[in-house]
Amino acid sequence: MAGILDKFRLDGKVAIVTGSERGLGQAICIALAQAGADIVGVTYVAEAPQTADAVFATGKRYLHVQADLSSIEPVPRIVESAVAAFGHIDILFNNAGIIKRNDAVDFTEKEWDDVMNVNLKSLFFLSQAVAKRLIAQGKGGKIINTASMLSFQGGIRVPSYTASKSGVKGVTMLMANEWAKFGIQANAIAPGYMATDNTAQLRADEQRSAEILGRIPAGRWGLAEDLAGTAVFLASAASDYVTGYTIAVDGGWLAR
Repeated sequence: MAGILDKFRLDGKVAIVTGSERGLGQAICIALAQAGADIVGVTYVAEAPQTADAVFATGKRYLHVQADLSSIEPVPRIVESAVAAFGHIDILFNNAGIIKRNDAVDFTEKEWDDVMNVNLKSLFFLSQAVAKRLIAQGKGGKIINTASMLSFQGGIRVPSYTASKSGVKGVTMLMANEWAKFGIQANAIAPGYMATDNTAQLRADEQRSAEILGRIPAGRWGLAEDLAGTAVFLASAASDYVTGYTIAVDGGWLAR
């Protein structure tokens, strides 16, 4: 019988990770590759050499796919490219996301649509396309979405981001309800306040940064690598009876 640590291995698996060029997405790619998976990195930029080099350094394969997820147009190409390169898909990690900051009374339709299109619409339709492939393969699979603290809270000056991340938590549960019968587990990770590009403005504001740190029991901003263990867990057989859940990796923020 396989030992418990073997259940965390991803040998022979293929994982699609969106927003893989930096920050959380890059750390997720590296973690999944270290656990044994080949990686399909989907980015807005033409190249992601740092991510590719880091994956290759683990001895695993890496395919770069450039795609603008502000629309669902590239969704079929992403799936087809992954299958053409590696023969199958086992894991989808929807990590790509953007944020727009503005007072709610001044928020524009474009600011709303831009965020919702990337963070929720493309996430759903890429998940749908991958789920169809997983169902056809008949071996189940894993869909993991990047949620947020604002999947649980209202936030300030980020109306569309709050709406999108609340939607991510909800649609993750919907996917779990419908696709569990096919052996597909759908879960989400809600990062806490992480030191990423999305929080650069907050970290630069000394007062706001101090307020945030004062509420985090761990006493620090999160790092991209803090997500690695949870990402591997949700991508692996170790989580086969976990579905529809959003795991906060937040240094205790929600507990305060």
